[in-house]
Amino acid sequence: MAKFCVNCGKELKEGADICLNCGKIVKENINNNNIKSETIPTGKSKVAAGILGILLGCFGVHNFYLGYTGKAVAQLLITILSCFILSPISAIWGFIEGILILCGSIDKDANGHKLVD
Repeated sequence: MAKFCVNCGKELKEGADICLNCGKIVKENINNNNIKSETIPTGKSKVAAGILGILLGCFGVHNFYLGYTGKAVAQLLITILSCFILSPISAIWGFIEGILILCGSIDKDANGHKLVD
């Protein structure tokens, strides 16, 4: 019986642990005698992102962690180029985003994957 990648839909080779088309790791689960391949969940931590936002938000570390590079660079440049004069603005921005991440309002990373608890 042929197996297909859940991510891209291409046929998997017999005993493959990685889809050769999309590169996702797959594993086999046996449910009701049917073999089903699925991707192993790998997500960013909601708690880690929230704490990074609260503690290091003025440097945009939480946005770098989640993959929002544009916002992260903006926060970093506001802090560094103003010689830390405008760092309270970036710090408040990061603090609010950290709280929103922990509350669940921001629940996805830049690739659209859900944050794990």
